[in-house]
Amino acid sequence: MKQKLTIKILIKEAYLFCIEQSKFQHKELFGVTDGKAVGTLIEQKFQKHLNDKYNVKIGSSASGIDLPSENILTDIKVTSIKQPQSSCPFKDAKQKVFGLGYNLLVFVYDKTDNPKTKTATLNFVSCSFVSKERTADYTTTFRLREMVKDKANETDIIAYLQDKNIPADEITLSKLAEQILKTPPEQGYLTISNALQWRLQYQRIVTLTDTVKGITKIVSFHKPQ
Repeated sequence: MKQKLTIKILIKEAYLFCIEQSKFQHKELFGVTDGKAVGTLIEQKFQKHLNDKYNVKIGSSASGIDLPSENILTDIKVTSIKQPQSSCPFKDAKQKVFGLGYNLLVFVYDKTDNPKTKTATLNFVSCSFVSKERTADYTTTFRLREMVKDKANETDIIAYLQDKNIPADEITLSKLAEQILKTPPEQGYLTISNALQWRLQYQRIVTLTDTVKGITKIVSFHKPQ
């Protein structure tokens, strides 16, 4: 009987996976410059790594989240240190203010090709677990929290959201402003750009040195042994 996966175990296994994969030579990734192809391969490898050892539900592309179990609810993101970013489905404008609604496990690699062996090595320089409460946009939440503290009213909040081109109509913005005043958002740590899909940037997470509740730095600028 396999042990049930928990967040604590997920974080431990992500660490072990980074150490193991940073030493691995990938023949199939030699010369590959497509970040999506690299990301897909590593996501599948990590899912298999978990599935071999634990009782875990693996998501489908339809569910949109890699580990959709209620107690885990985590999407896996794999990105290059050259530009640590990825896209994610746009559900509604609230995600930029109140977070994506699920946790993120972010693997950041530095890829090196070896022409002699015709293999590629992915050195995982950073890996972080970001709880759903911290997945909103940094600047937007920082400013909104300040505005609430400074006794801004609904009109002020709506004006700010419009100024930031939050993709929503007036009725939605009004409801959003009401919610912000009632329950101010937590400070987010992603940079979320508006697009047909959200564009998530992780530079702030990668370089974070402060201790922040809800963000676990699993690997930080790990150098190969």
